[in-house]
Amino acid sequence: MASDHAISALSLALRGLLLDARPKTGELNDTAVELYLPENFKATPPLTVSIFLYRTTVSTARRNLPPKIAADGKKYRPPLPLDLHYLITPWARKPETQQILLAWTMRVLDDTPTLSSGYLNSFDPNNEPFGPEETVDLVYEPVSIQDMLAIWEVGKPNIQPSATYVARVVPIDSRVLMPDPGGRPVQTRV
Repeated sequence: MASDHAISALSLALRGLLLDARPKTGELNDTAVELYLPENFKATPPLTVSIFLYRTTVSTARRNLPPKIAADGKKYRPPLPLDLHYLITPWARKPETQQILLAWTMRVLDDTPTLSSGYLNSFDPNNEPFGPEETVDLVYEPVSIQDMLAIWEVGKPNIQPSATYVARVVPIDSRVLMPDPGGRPVQTRV
């Protein structure tokens, strides 16, 4: 199961995915890809794709995960399954370049709908936040105009065309041991 480093490793993996897929030649080959904070939206960078984690929710798809049993036999509380919601925004000086950048970014993300633990862990090799069998699904998530305007409240008046994606399911491990039920398993009924 994933550790506390999973969210940042996933964000860095999205950045790495886009950087690795940049065209080697042409107008997009110098594209920067950056993780954003709200204050970064005030500037207009040249030829950049921003990745902004704007919301985190507990996943309703996989809410009842089983407890984790460590190698030493200790049983920990079930992991917390999270869905991470990202705003992906292309930035360019000319609208046609920005639109080409948006289409390219969405194509790359759609071509890689599942990120493996090996890929995710390569962006945080010291911690290896994801277990060997874990994957994260990346899905386009349309939002209403009203919700998009609420998200862009941080970037007023610099609103840009963007795409929203959700990364499902990132299970964050618990460090809390489950109580020992005591006694041995029942063998017979009396």
